Amino acid sequence: MNNLKKLGLTALAGSLVAVGAQAGEMGLNGSANFTYKTNSASEGKGLGADHSLTASGSGELDNGWTFSHYVALSDAMSLTSSATSLTMGSLGTVTLGAGWGGNAGAFDEEVPQAYEQASDVESTGSSNLVGGFLDNGGLTWAAPSFDLGGASASLVLGWSPNADDAGTVNGAVGTRSGQWGDGTDIGLTITTDAGLKFGIYATERENTTPIPSGTDGVNDEFNGVWYAKYNMGPVSVGVSMSYLDYGAGTASPEAATSAKVVRTAGGVFEERQLSIAFNVNDNISISYTSATDTYDAQDNAATAIADVDMDTEALQISYSMGGMSIKAYQIETTNPTWDSNATAISASEISIGLAF
Repeated sequence: MNNLKKLGLTALAGSLVAVGAQAGEMGLNGSANFTYKTNSASEGKGLGADHSLTASGSGELDNGWTFSHYVALSDAMSLTSSATSLTMGSLGTVTLGAGWGGNAGAFDEEVPQAYEQASDVESTGSSNLVGGFLDNGGLTWAAPSFDLGGASASLVLGWSPNADDAGTVNGAVGTRSGQWGDGTDIGLTITTDAGLKFGIYATERENTTPIPSGTDGVNDEFNGVWYAKYNMGPVSVGVSMSYLDYGAGTASPEAATSAKVVRTAGGVFEERQLSIAFNVNDNISISYTSATDTYDAQDNAATAIADVDMDTEALQISYSMGGMSIKAYQIETTNPTWDSNATAISASEISIGLAF
């Protein structure tokens, strides 16, 4: 009987340890947004609504390491993004996720905005796509912040064994796209006490079927971006420069008068964004952004294809009070989709958001 009691107590203790090892915190939050929008391209206007839910959890291991996880769901209760992170003290933080932006999300279009990023409003600019092929099935590592000449610096690295932006479920093996192999990236952020923040990021993915030397076609892809932001009390100014080379060279250049698709049109895309934001008070912010996104066909023929600039100007304002926010923008885009014959787009939006 005593042996049975000991066995029972041992089993109970083991079960309690197992439960304790899984202990952590879970939370659920979400938002409801309602918009009124007009768009000159469609000559339409309308009311819209969207909602989102995010479940998150965190915990701590016996050695002091911490972990966290989140899952974001759309209106249709489908997955929009998710990520799991393990913070290992002085060893840094590793993260694996799906659709969460990866390392690039902290560098692209990193200029002060009161509402949306400029490319999120009407047309997707090239800078928004920098490094996007690594945020599904990619692993990142963030080093602990370190001192760099009196400033605080942080370094991030990333790697994907299959850099075609296709995530896989647990235990699955991704199918090679037939074109893209491994992808890597690196980013550095420097923050000073004087209000200046600087970031630089670069990424590359391998083309598994490279072209012969001296022949037009697709080679390895390279993307890069750098930004600088400066805060002066309530005023913030910023500049961002990006470069996206799909590796197509002059294999498929497109005429200035045709619509372009990033990573389809041959040539390179370069975008510059300038922005200024003003915090009127703790509740009201205003920003103005000017963006020029240039398509360069890299065509050296006698009848070279002219560069096309897609220019965007956005004025934005936001007002918050507790769990409710009211935001609006007015935007103008000329040469949308890098088509010099395209009609300019004018759009405006007013949004009411509720967070819970």
